[in-house]
Amino acid sequence: MLKTRILTALVLLPLVLLALFLLPHGGWVAFAAIVCGAGAWEWSRLCGLNGAGAWLLPALVAVGVALLAPGALPIFDQPWWPVVLAAALFWLLGAPAWLRWRWPLAATLAKGLPVGFLLLLGAGLSLIALRGAVGPWGVLATLAIAWVADTAAYFSGKAFGRRKLAPSISPGKTWEGVIGAALAVTAYALVIAWTAQLSWWKCATAALLLMVVSIAGDLLESLFKRQAGIKDSSNLLPGHGGVLDRIDSLVALMPLALPLLYWLVR
Repeated sequence: MLKTRILTALVLLPLVLLALFLLPHGGWVAFAAIVCGAGAWEWSRLCGLNGAGAWLLPALVAVGVALLAPGALPIFDQPWWPVVLAAALFWLLGAPAWLRWRWPLAATLAKGLPVGFLLLLGAGLSLIALRGAVGPWGVLATLAIAWVADTAAYFSGKAFGRRKLAPSISPGKTWEGVIGAALAVTAYALVIAWTAQLSWWKCATAALLLMVVSIAGDLLESLFKRQAGIKDSSNLLPGHGGVLDRIDSLVALMPLALPLLYWLVR
């Protein structure tokens, strides 16, 4: 399993970087539509849909990303902005409520599918808009917040973890891991602030807020998988599970990154 996981990562990582840095705008839009469409297919399975019915949501998400794909900034002049803002508000307000009351996704299809549509569409549009705003390096720096947080949480949780963060949802996560992630993300944000000549306290605040919603994204997908009785969202990525298993934190982080970017550069 470890060998398969490493081989898959060695194939996927260069493909993602090549797409991020080399694809023209239209190609990047197509890339975002494909990734978010794959995640939407897995979301449909979490809602209990199979067969032909499971393809409706991914088709709508992929088409929505392609049709609403943003072009040039300023970001508030774009028609896709309300979708991104609604997705960001969900991660700030809706996700904590969902984790608190643990509403069953499969039992609320009328809510589950529209929520999935909003979140994956918002993530795809955010990914396209952010590349247009800050370029490939800016996108990579933003995504790295989730990776830094996840890595630091793993090692600090292993070394010091005692108090469980959400034992019935994700038993491996601890409060000590969250503290370690916060320290690492703060240090990372200070480096970014110094490099990009941004306000250090604004950069640190934005990075910590993005870290919090990335953890919420991870926990929410874990909750949905437990409710569905599955370990992975799919087996599309050998050794890694599904697309949602790899992008759950990023789906939560990306929509909020855009309004925070606007705040940072003001």
